[in-house]
Amino acid sequence: MAQVIPELRRVLDGDTVPVGLAEADLLELYRRMILLRTYDERSVVYHRQGRIGTYALFWNHEAIQAGATYALTDDDWIFPSYRESAIGLVRGMPVETVLQWWRGHPDGWWNPADWNVASICVPIATHLPHAAGLAWGKKLRGERAVAMAFFGDGATSEGDFHEGVNFAAVLNAPAVFVCNNNQWAISTPLEAQTRAETLADKAVGYGIPGVRVDGLDVLAVYEAAREAVERARGGGGPTLIEAVHYRAAPHGTADDPRAYIDVPRVEEERARECVGQFERFLRRLGVLSERAVAEVRAEAEAALRAGITAAEAAAPADPSLVFDHAYAEPPPGLRDG
Repeated sequence: MAQVIPELRRVLDGDTVPVGLAEADLLELYRRMILLRTYDERSVVYHRQGRIGTYALFWNHEAIQAGATYALTDDDWIFPSYRESAIGLVRGMPVETVLQWWRGHPDGWWNPADWNVASICVPIATHLPHAAGLAWGKKLRGERAVAMAFFGDGATSEGDFHEGVNFAAVLNAPAVFVCNNNQWAISTPLEAQTRAETLADKAVGYGIPGVRVDGLDVLAVYEAAREAVERARGGGGPTLIEAVHYRAAPHGTADDPRAYIDVPRVEEERARECVGQFERFLRRLGVLSERAVAEVRAEAEAALRAGITAAEAAAPADPSLVFDHAYAEPPPGLRDG
């Protein structure tokens, strides 16, 4: 039976951690958040330098990405949207692989089976049926793997959202749907997309649980994801998690949000950004030292420097790759050009 929990779950306001997380886990979560944050910040710089193409920022979304995926095992699958382009880094994917995707280089197309990370999905919500299908396939094979799909609030307005979630619910597939509700689908505000009081309420229509968490609280996201993953793995079917926050960065490098965004709200959200919140929590617990902070940040910065160096050292792509699987015989204009 569907149950929607409307309260916005938070953990960082207290001094306790979710059951099962040791000090080493907290530090690893912090390391992953810093790696993702550094990747995002450096990618904006690389774009401005002309070293990668148009880029979709995920600044302040790191708590959702690191927190939710930390509840998975290596056998579980991740289905990212373009907003989670660097999600493979949490599984050890080379930085240069992700950078090459944004550079339009074929080295940026990885084999999903190597990392259990599906290809980055640019069309909105089309990967939700893919996640549901893989989850169902795992169930049919008697395997215990779970599929976790990430998408934005705008995706809940798409037919693929309905088809994917409904498919998973009807077939009781082991899937977890993580909605990154940052209140904006590019320039379309949430209130222009739905009459539902919350996006988690949509779970009722599919007969599955819906949970709301503070999307800036990495431990709250982890806790909700862990419960959803355990439920899916145990045969309880899918869960819809709504991670709520407010977009504090442009939609992408081609976007100027000042024409539509709530500027004072953005400043408020930037002041309570997720990495800083978690860092203050860890310091309060006595888990994080100044030395550890410096080491983690230096490690992430070195990884990005090495990644862009490796990406730019790759041989240029053969232009014919664009056409090899599109035409049996290229039209004369393309062949001669």
